[in-house]
Amino acid sequence: MRIISGKYKGRRLQAPKNLPVRPTTDMAKEALFNILNNHFNFGELKILDLFAGTGNISYEFASRGSQPIVCVDADFGCVNYIKKIAAEFDFDISAIKSDVFSFLQKHKGSYDIIFADPPYHLDQKDFENIPKLIFENELLDEVGMLVIEHSKDTKLEHLDNFSFARTYGGTTFTFFELLSDEDEIDEVTEDDDDYDDDEFETDETE
Repeated sequence: MRIISGKYKGRRLQAPKNLPVRPTTDMAKEALFNILNNHFNFGELKILDLFAGTGNISYEFASRGSQPIVCVDADFGCVNYIKKIAAEFDFDISAIKSDVFSFLQKHKGSYDIIFADPPYHLDQKDFENIPKLIFENELLDEVGMLVIEHSKDTKLEHLDNFSFARTYGGTTFTFFELLSDEDEIDEVTEDDDDYDDDEFETDETE
């Protein structure tokens, strides 16, 4: 994986091969951050990274100046790897070993951006439970954004606080915000002309 922008632009990281992960591809990650760049100044953003896997997304935020960042993953190896990279790069990243759903039920805090990349094979009801728990427990700042990465076969646009979605190859990013009645909701858009479905692996977490 590669950090695509910020202080450590171009740096490549090699995670252990035995981690149960499906890293977000560089092209999909670049598309995601281009969208976020239109909504946020990355400096000093508080980030929550759920199903963090290798920490791929968190390193991108950290390189762009976001802090503090909290990563949550149930795999001990993933958590240890994130701690190792955070120490090596002096990133303000905390890695927590926990089941994400248990964490969301108990955690107290507020974040500018929450990113979740569950295993693509997760049940539809589990996907739907992620924004439900986040908004019920008020974990997202009132002007913040929740982003869920999932396969294009999973549909989340019917959920409360849905804002818009973008699809790149086999990967969809669905965005949620605290919307007022006056806010306009975008349609799901496929932007996959430059993306190849074969580039998106489908094992487990990010």
